[in-house]
Amino acid sequence: MENHTTRPHHVAVVGSGPSGFYAAAALLDAGTCGGLDVRVDMFDRLATPWGLVRLGVAPDHPKIKSVSAQYDKTARREEFRFFGHVHLGDPEELRSSGESGGVITRDELLERYDAIVYAVGSQTERRLGIPGEDLPGSIASVDFVGWYNGHPDHAALDPRLDSERAVVIGAGNVALDVARMLLLPEADLRATDTADHALQAFVASGVRETLICGRRSVREAAFTTTELRELDDIADLTVVVDPEQAPPGIADDDTLTKGARRNLELFSGWAQKGPDPDAKHRMEFRFLRSPVEIRGDGRVEEIVLGINRLETGEDGRTRAVDTGERETVTTGLVLRAVGYRGVALPGLPFDDDSGTVPHTEGRVDGHDREYVVGWIKRGPTGIIGTNKKDANETVRHLLADLAERAPIEQADDHHDAVEAWLRERCPDLVDQEGWEAIDAHERGRGEPHGRPRVKVVDRDHFIELSRPR
Repeated sequence: MENHTTRPHHVAVVGSGPSGFYAAAALLDAGTCGGLDVRVDMFDRLATPWGLVRLGVAPDHPKIKSVSAQYDKTARREEFRFFGHVHLGDPEELRSSGESGGVITRDELLERYDAIVYAVGSQTERRLGIPGEDLPGSIASVDFVGWYNGHPDHAALDPRLDSERAVVIGAGNVALDVARMLLLPEADLRATDTADHALQAFVASGVRETLICGRRSVREAAFTTTELRELDDIADLTVVVDPEQAPPGIADDDTLTKGARRNLELFSGWAQKGPDPDAKHRMEFRFLRSPVEIRGDGRVEEIVLGINRLETGEDGRTRAVDTGERETVTTGLVLRAVGYRGVALPGLPFDDDSGTVPHTEGRVDGHDREYVVGWIKRGPTGIIGTNKKDANETVRHLLADLAERAPIEQADDHHDAVEAWLRERCPDLVDQEGWEAIDAHERGRGEPHGRPRVKVVDRDHFIELSRPR
């Protein structure tokens, strides 16, 4: 039966990255376009919103980060509230793990909200599963990216950058990002919002070469053309590709997408051009390579790569098959960029193979009033804009459910009561006004130096800045 209640529908969005903000915007638009009065409270365990836009996008890509202006527009809407420094989970488990800040539970949210949207992303790494993976000097890209972007969880990483060569495992944009950040000229770095601790480390770095290894051929590499093209604009960088892996005419294949052909044209061009012996920095792409073992006495000293060949299976899919041949590469730094992985949420089903929450077009399977968007819904694929279509699908079903479902019982002062409860449970709560104070402080620190911002990374500093003056 259609629900004709006039009281606002209250929806909690857990996670403040792109998918969370797109879901919030779609929900709030329902009030102006669909006749439903919806209020959105967004929660994040960090003091700062925007997720990977702030803490994942490479610092030398400010145009991509500019999408945050859309999220600011959503945050300024009267029906929206942001609550940072709020942990969702089991209080005892979080305290024993050393997590700080206030803790709330899923059941407590279900008591107070008509629906919960989980937009928590993929918070950990996919493992290589090889010997030596955990040696010092072998670092997951999720940690390394968080370190140079000023993620509070990774600010203390302190990677040793004294090796002349770094080996990056992976053939996607994250692999390209970490390899490029290691080789950017100092002037380019100083124009970005790279965290100060990482900026100093990059300037003093001994890394002169990055070797990017993909397990399949150049044809299957997942880089985007824009990111590949910008390599030619980096001063003192030569790009090296084996001519046998990207021969002339490799892009002349009508079965390939336009983007794939453009990528192959770039790789073939670099292969035919050959390395510049006078370049200060070198980025080499080596395909048909899989990591077999990482070796070293107490820390990384070399990596063993298996040499692959491609085979097409009965299903028509191309797979990399180990030939048994091996090559050993000397290095003191291995960066593992083979993908992100979701983490199970308390009380919700979880597919361990895909690292996602099982759902039907965004509705969590077997759970009324709970929904998923973004990477925890579909896995770590797509670009930032992909999250908008994804969120719209989920919100469409959520709104249909709200229209049919009787609202949960709430007092007339529910809106204010929720905030009072949160402030009691989370004494270091950061609200929208607090985030805006942090944002203004960071931008103010960056302006004299021509930088977008100088990031705060210390939790206590976040709290101090967020408190009313």
